[in-house]
Amino acid sequence: MSEIAVPVIAIDGPSGSGKGTLCQTLARHFGWHLLDSGALYRLTGMAADRHGVALDDELAVAELAKNLDVQFVPGAAGEPTSVLLEGDDVSGELRTEKTGLLASKVAVLGAVRSALLQRQRDFAQAPGLVADGRDMGTVVFTDAPLKIFLTASAEERAQRRYKQLKSKGDDVNLATLLLEIQARDKRDSERELAPLKPAADAIQLDSSGLGIEEVFERVLAEAKIRLPSL
Repeated sequence: MSEIAVPVIAIDGPSGSGKGTLCQTLARHFGWHLLDSGALYRLTGMAADRHGVALDDELAVAELAKNLDVQFVPGAAGEPTSVLLEGDDVSGELRTEKTGLLASKVAVLGAVRSALLQRQRDFAQAPGLVADGRDMGTVVFTDAPLKIFLTASAEERAQRRYKQLKSKGDDVNLATLLLEIQARDKRDSERELAPLKPAADAIQLDSSGLGIEEVFERVLAEAKIRLPSL
C-alpha cells in the first residue's frame, strides 16, 4: 500500500482516452500538483535510445530510470509544461508515436517499474495530486480516495490521435494508427507486471462521444462525494 498524506485522484486508462487533458483540467481546477507518469516511462525509453542501451537490458534501463536527469518546467498561463531531458527540451519528441512505443517496451520491465515507483509517489504533496497513468490506482496510489478508469473505443482513440497529428502537419494513416493502438492495448493489458486494468474500487467511465467538459463534470461530481473536504 502507498502512504498518502495528501488527497490523490488517480486517473488510469489507455492512450487516447483523454486522461491527459482531464488530469490537467482537474489539477488546474483544484490548484493541485500533476503527475504524468507516462512521461517518466517515455523519458526512460528516450534516455535508453539516446545512450544506445538495449530496451531488453533490464538492469541497464533501470539504472537510467533511477538516475533520470529530468526537469518539468511550467509554462506561462495557458502554455504547456516544458520537459527537459539532460538539459535538452524534448517536449515535442516526448509525444511522438516512436517515443510511445519505447515507453511501452520499457514499462514491462520490473526493475524499471521499481526504480520509478518511489519517484512517482514523491509527487504526492500538499495540497493534493492528480495522477495520470496506467497503474496509478492499482499499484502506485492504492489508497487514493478517488480512482477513475477512463477509456474509449480503440476506433475513437485512433480518430482523436489522427486529428491531433494531422493538425501538426504529420503524414499519418488512420488504419495504421488503429492497429498500433490495438497492439499497445494488448501489450499493456497482458503484461505480467502492473497490467492495464481498472482498480477494484475504480469508477469506470467511457469517454467515447463525450467532450472534455462532460467528462470533467462527471469526475468533479465524484470528487465532491469521495473528497468531501473539497
